[in-house]
Amino acid sequence: MKRLVNERILACLKGIATGDAIGKQTETLSRDGVLRWYPDGVRGFEGPEGTPIPRYVGNAKREWRIGETTDDTEGTIAVARAILQQGSVHHASVGLELLKCTKSVHPGVKSLWEFHQAGDPARVTERHDGCGAAIRVAPVGILYRSHRLDEVVAAAREASISTHGGALAIAAAAATAAAVSAAIDGASPPEIIGVAQRAAAQAERERSRSVTATFAEAVHTVHSDLHQWSELRPAEVAARYFPKGPLTIVPLALALGTIMKSAEAAILLAANIGGDSDSVASIAGAILGARYPESVNDEWYAVVERINSHDLPSLAEGLAGLRS
Repeated sequence: MKRLVNERILACLKGIATGDAIGKQTETLSRDGVLRWYPDGVRGFEGPEGTPIPRYVGNAKREWRIGETTDDTEGTIAVARAILQQGSVHHASVGLELLKCTKSVHPGVKSLWEFHQAGDPARVTERHDGCGAAIRVAPVGILYRSHRLDEVVAAAREASISTHGGALAIAAAAATAAAVSAAIDGASPPEIIGVAQRAAAQAERERSRSVTATFAEAVHTVHSDLHQWSELRPAEVAARYFPKGPLTIVPLALALGTIMKSAEAAILLAANIGGDSDSVASIAGAILGARYPESVNDEWYAVVERINSHDLPSLAEGLAGLRS
């Protein structure tokens, strides 16, 4: 059992990194834009590893490379390192690691830019409802087993508030951490989506002091609908739930992570939808990697490791030793 849990943890991290790198190829593109750049669809890494993604050639902010991971994986590793150093989750420790992150630190990403401009690892914000916290929070789900839901929710908040303090952002982070935790525990898909909804509702109510659970309702709506579809096709999913805001990005990722049975397939679906494709692919990849470790594409991961040198096995081993 311990060996299986360790395999799930490593595959979860691999799912994040491969989803991030594959999804980056189409991030911000409309569904039509995806087809303009990739007429045959995204089938993996579309070009020689390490070369610039074609649409980023000459980009003033960064020429993102094929196989390169983004701030999504960078933030995940930052949270993991903070946990390994402290044995727990505290926002100042997370903040200290986030200050070492360099990707996507520009005014276009206000949450991260404001945090780096302040330069204070203990800074807490009550603003920003994007998914930036949710995409880095998987290590919280690795640290705590899913029956410790109060601790999962509290730790997800601690991992979020350096950059994201809005109720929807914290709810999204709590839901993602809970889903990852339940997946590593070997829970069934209904159990995973159920614990994600409970975590989201609890986090949102604690943050907003309201009886509403807007984010949890969005998770329920998206999942319940897509679960009835006979097949998930990029064009149809994009038409209904294009991932471009707090109530579509993470809910879509959680739905894919609990409806589908392959990290590789979910990552390709997210990439071919467009929008915030790297975030959707990362979160879905994390959950499905934990559920089905064999479904992570190891050829993709080999490319990611050659380009980024993350050494995820070491992080996975350290986190596995703390899981309780």
